[in-house]
Parts: sequence; C-alpha cells; structure tokens
Amino acid sequence: MNMKEKPSSDTKQFLLTLLATTFSIILTFGTSAVIDKRHKEAAKKEMVLMILYDFDKTIDQVQHADSIFWQALKAQHDAILHPEHFYSHISTFKASVQLVYTEFSETTEKVFSSNIETFNTLGNVNFVHEVSAFYNTRRFYQENVMDEFEKEIFGSGIAQSIENLVKVSFPDHFITSRHSLNTLQKIRNRCMQMMKVSEEDLKEFSRLRSVVEVNNEEDDKEYQELVDEYLEAVTFLNQTREELKQHQ
Repeated sequence: MNMKEKPSSDTKQFLLTLLATTFSIILTFGTSAVIDKRHKEAAKKEMVLMILYDFDKTIDQVQHADSIFWQALKAQHDAILHPEHFYSHISTFKASVQLVYTEFSETTEKVFSSNIETFNTLGNVNFVHEVSAFYNTRRFYQENVMDEFEKEIFGSGIAQSIENLVKVSFPDHFITSRHSLNTLQKIRNRCMQMMKVSEEDLKEFSRLRSVVEVNNEEDDKEYQELVDEYLEAVTFLNQTREELKQHQ
C-alpha cells in the first residue's frame, strides 16, 4: 500500500520559521530600498530647488542692473539733446555708478561644481549641462558687463558734467546686459521644465529661504549706507580737485 507520510511537527515548524524569516528579509530590504529611494528623490529635489533659487536670485540682480542701464541710456540721450536736463538725471547716473558693487553669491555654484556627489544626486546629464551654462553666462556677465563698466567709469565723475557723461557708452553695456539676461532666463525656464519643477514649488522654497535670509537684508542695508557715504565722499573729493585745477 502506497501511503504518503505526513510531515512531522518539527518539519512544519522549520518550514514556518524559514518562511517567516524569508518574508522578514524581503520586507526589511524592500522597505529599506523604498526609504532609500525616497531619501534620494528628496535630496535631488532639494538640490534642484536650491540651484533654481540661486538662478532666480541672479536673474533678479541682473534685471535690476539691466533696468538701471536702460534708464541711464535714456537719461544720457536726453542730457545730450537737452543739456539743461542734466541735473534732473543725477540720481539715475549715481544709481548706475553703484552697479559696480553688484556681487553674485557663489555658494551654490561652488557646491554644484566642486562635489562629485552633487552630480550623482542630480542624475541628469542634460540638467547638469544647463546649470553649467547658466553659471558660465553669469561669469561672462560679470566680466563683460560689470567689470568693463567699472573700468569705464572709474574716476570719470559721470554725475558731475556732460563732458564726463558722454565718455561712458551706456548703449554697449545695456545691449550686453540685455542679451545676458535673456540667456539666463531661457536656461532657467528650460531647467524648470526639464526637472518638472512648478513655480509654486519654487515659491514655497523661496519663502522658506527668505526666513533664513532676513538678517542678510539688514546687513545689505548697512552696506548700502556705507556705499552711499563713500560715493558722497568721492563726489566731494572730485569737486574739490576740479576747483583746485581752475585756480591754478
């Protein structure tokens, strides 16, 4: 007679233990994998938002400078055609002089470019390329707009006379500034689409960052006051020099 032997209680216990252990291992590693993936995705999103936030801060600064260059260009044109209007544009010319103190924060750029883990976290070659293009354009802007403008107006006293004012080529600085601004904005928008970041996401990140940067605004105000005092002192010194020359 062919009889099937029933598994012993020890065998049943062993099989149950083995099954429970296997399930526990699968559950543990599966859960760890899910958690690890979520952490990586969160780190990636945080890095992307930090970079895009830096983009917007840069674009805000360039937009401000671009606006001042445009106003100065129009004021220069009006002052040349109507010399009697020169002194009504003094504030615009002084504002343009202050542009030489524009500085970009390089903290995020350094994190992006100096840490290989950043590239691993982002995991998108095209995005990395666009970010590099943005920072290269910003460097071009600094060197070919701000630095060149500073060289041109250094000691020129453009807010003192039309003769000094016409030595500055505001059209050249404006066109280069506007071209750079357009390039930066296009790169920024491509990155937003590429990484599927909404304007709402970025606004929320900016709101959280603004809480951290409240103290920085007070520092900026104090620095601006120092710059204003410096400009007044330079203006006074240049006027004194001109008066001395006339009496020689």
